[in-house]
Amino acid sequence: MKKLLWFAFAGGTGFLVDAGSLSLILWLTPAGPYIARVLSIAIAMAYTWTINRTFTFGSSGRNVASEGARYGLVGILAALVNYGTYSLCLMIWPPLWPVVAAAIGSGVAMVFSYLGYSRFVFGR
Repeated sequence: MKKLLWFAFAGGTGFLVDAGSLSLILWLTPAGPYIARVLSIAIAMAYTWTINRTFTFGSSGRNVASEGARYGLVGILAALVNYGTYSLCLMIWPPLWPVVAAAIGSGVAMVFSYLGYSRFVFGR
């Protein structure tokens, strides 16, 4: 249960980092919502790896490069699920605010990422 709570914390605060980054990138740059989303996902992924490694799962016992590569692989797959859901939401509901679409995408990707991180990245 403790792992699930920390994972929820990492995901919740990671979403704030993601949504904040997305909003700032959209406001401060000419990047559109699709390019901005790629950048905000990358920023949030670096943040959540730190939280998950430190508090949620602990070190895997692998070297940092191997663990980081595994985390990145699961993260990229989860990001594709997230981005695909985000894009689908924007295509189906064009007036939808991008941050709302990001929340929906993040929710769908959360289950996938928890299973991947707990079993493939940090599993003993």
